[in-house]
Amino acid sequence: MKLFIKYMVSLRCKMMVKEELKKLGLNYVIVDLGMVEVLEDITSDQRDQLSKNLLKSGLELLEDKKSILIEKIKNVITEMIHYSDELPNVNYSDYISEKLGYDYTYLANTFSEVTGITIQRYIIIHKIERVKELILYDELSLSEISYKLHYSSPSHLSNQFKKITGLTPSFYKKMKQKRDRNLENM
Repeated sequence: MKLFIKYMVSLRCKMMVKEELKKLGLNYVIVDLGMVEVLEDITSDQRDQLSKNLLKSGLELLEDKKSILIEKIKNVITEMIHYSDELPNVNYSDYISEKLGYDYTYLANTFSEVTGITIQRYIIIHKIERVKELILYDELSLSEISYKLHYSSPSHLSNQFKKITGLTPSFYKKMKQKRDRNLENM
């Protein structure tokens, strides 16, 4: 039996969900971002208890099909941008459509209707979050980050970064370095 969980986006979330399943005596096959597969059917009491326990940690057990689909879309995008070494070399629309087995137009319309933003905007926001991480790691130049995340140029990345954050990448990096120096001097 598959269960779908909203806001489950990190390894810490996965560990927490595994712990909650153990507490309820539920055996799982897979605990992945946004999805859990348990071996047996769960009772309504177990489902209610799991739902309550997850809510305490900011996670939500999903019930309706549209919410489940939106979470699947978000999880594909999160995995693609944050947990893959390389972004796919195909259009994101083709990639998402292929991963989920739905027509992209249907996915895009449903996503926009439910979330109020487009899938493309959601991807851009997550790409900029990934850029922030990579800037903070300080292992790659802006050109290398631009190439890694499939931007046409460092200036394209910089423009998009500024539109989303209000800051240039170099200013963002300087702020981080200044904060680090201040922490060292405490």
